[in-house]
Amino acid sequence: MKVLVIGAGGREHALVWALRKSPRVTDIVCAPGNGGIASVARCVPASPKDLNDMLRVVGEEAPDLTVVGPELPLSLGLVDELARRDLAVFGPTRAAAMLETSKAFAKRFMQRYKIPTASYAVCTTRQEALDSLHFFHLPVVIKADGLASGKGVLICESKHEAEEAITGLFSGKLLGSVETSVVIEEFLSGEEVSFLLLSDGKHVAPLVPAQDHKRLGEGDTGPNTGGMGVYSTDPILDNQMREWLVHHVAQPTIDGMAAEDTPFIGVLYCGLMMTARGPMVLEYNTRFGDPETQAILVRMESDLVDALEACVEGRLSETEFTWKPGASASVIAASDGYPGSYTTGHRITGLNDAARTRGVEVFHAGTALVDGNYLTSGGRVLAVTATADSLDGALQRAYEAMGKIHFEGMYYRRDIGHRALKTQ
Repeated sequence: MKVLVIGAGGREHALVWALRKSPRVTDIVCAPGNGGIASVARCVPASPKDLNDMLRVVGEEAPDLTVVGPELPLSLGLVDELARRDLAVFGPTRAAAMLETSKAFAKRFMQRYKIPTASYAVCTTRQEALDSLHFFHLPVVIKADGLASGKGVLICESKHEAEEAITGLFSGKLLGSVETSVVIEEFLSGEEVSFLLLSDGKHVAPLVPAQDHKRLGEGDTGPNTGGMGVYSTDPILDNQMREWLVHHVAQPTIDGMAAEDTPFIGVLYCGLMMTARGPMVLEYNTRFGDPETQAILVRMESDLVDALEACVEGRLSETEFTWKPGASASVIAASDGYPGSYTTGHRITGLNDAARTRGVEVFHAGTALVDGNYLTSGGRVLAVTATADSLDGALQRAYEAMGKIHFEGMYYRRDIGHRALKTQ
């Protein structure tokens, strides 16, 4: 069969890598892809920001299955258009993707279906937001309502910081686009966990858990990013907690969407905070996480194509999943200046040496292949991912491989997994 993957990041490289392992896949295409994806799939030009351009690619390639990676094509209604043409596509509709594309919608949805989450206020004007601050203790969390590539969440330690964040979001100075509403939330303390599951609109199938590191700096300091590293081990969630999350978070979300005539088919990412009051949902994403996907898929022993098709065809309850025991870890190599301004076009060396490290896969995120050389083309450049019998072993392999890679301005955190290692 022929599979088309939409997207250009490290998540899409991991998806292509996993899909290629299926004996059923004879041809795999990625639109637009990146320098690393070009080594394992045929890349074709396309703009994930242009719905008609993506529809053109699907029409020209005629895949048996289209897999949508990023959130933007979902928000543009790509799944709706392909489903309307009776084409097999993995991902939620535009309406179902509102769980991610509107934080205000998501918070109200969680309240309706009694899904545990932080106290909040949705504000549609700057003054309303400033007035609402009086109802929250410091620190407080200020969130852009719409998509912000992981950069629309601000943790404010003082009232002045919160007021500046609100003003910056409503004026457009903070993210470059004017927000028409913001969400103010109580600050939650605890361990963050990424809980991803597949759904066919009725049933859910959890993937192995992961823990992301969103802050730029070591010791979880600095600004939020799209993710600087992640690890996956089974003990992140024991069986009892996993079952609790299925019955009190995952299944109620899928049932709630179905009850509102917006069945959710695809990947639901539940960003959790494990607080003293119990698990709380920080956010939903309606697609595979990045870099969670890299760490999760290297542990997957099941056929990914079978799993995605089961979601599309409503057969998820008949599908079994098997996972590699042990641990995985993924460390992001970023461009200096990320998540702010950064330069691109720097030559990357040492990739072949890194890839030869035992148990390691190097997934490309922001790279371009020019005249046989890999160049940086984004903020998050590479995700060096490793598996091993233990978390310590996976991290050692990932950092050993990372040490063989070089490009001008390269930055990466050296403490991925630090919280878990302290408890071992």
